[in-house]
Amino acid sequence: MEVGGAQYNPRTVEEVFRDFKGRRAGMIKALTTDVEEFYQQCDPEKENLCLYGFPSEQWEVNLPAEEVPPELPEPALGINFARDGMQEKDWLSLVAVHSDSWLLSVAFYFGARFGFDKADRKRLFNMINDLPTIFEVVTGAAKKQMKEKSLVSNHSSNRSKSNSKARESQAKYSKPSQLKDKEEGLDEEDEEEHGDTLCGACGENYASDEFWICCDVCEKWFHGKCVKITPARAEHIKQYKCPTCSNKRARP
Repeated sequence: MEVGGAQYNPRTVEEVFRDFKGRRAGMIKALTTDVEEFYQQCDPEKENLCLYGFPSEQWEVNLPAEEVPPELPEPALGINFARDGMQEKDWLSLVAVHSDSWLLSVAFYFGARFGFDKADRKRLFNMINDLPTIFEVVTGAAKKQMKEKSLVSNHSSNRSKSNSKARESQAKYSKPSQLKDKEEGLDEEDEEEHGDTLCGACGENYASDEFWICCDVCEKWFHGKCVKITPARAEHIKQYKCPTCSNKRARP
């Protein structure tokens, strides 16, 4: 059931992995940055509802496909029924686990349909396994690691400031080629230290050429593009709250 985007059939390992990443990103949005909207759409009074992720990184809550058998494996049915019967964080964790299972089933459905051999299946699994699961992103299973990374980031930021001052004072006396080499070395150092930091929205790794922002409440790091914050806008924010922390409210 591909309601939220053009339907297509990925035929290579790379295409299937790209499909997996797109669907995963959409479902992570539903359970993190768009969680308030997702919560409202999962009305327990409605019929069996499913959470779908699309290759376009969009998500949708909808009824299951009517055709039998369906075009693709279907996600867990009735995610809305348990919404008010448990704590919100536990419900979201449950949906996340089922979402991880669905993503794997879709990926390996394509693998089986297009005849992936043992080597292809292993390569696909390894590519998928390098990403944190939706459950890990939603529950903050690596929250301790994220906090440690944020401390490292703060330390690195302070060190970078002092290093940049040192570079400024040395610029007058350094040859352009020498200064360039030093700056490139610092960029590599920075990427090594931040490399394991994951975006709290999409779960992707840190990259030195992308703008990131840290939530002052949960201390998670986010790509600016994932939370719609630009560097220019960030300069005017005294205390940044990510969408999840901004939307937190008491549940009945």
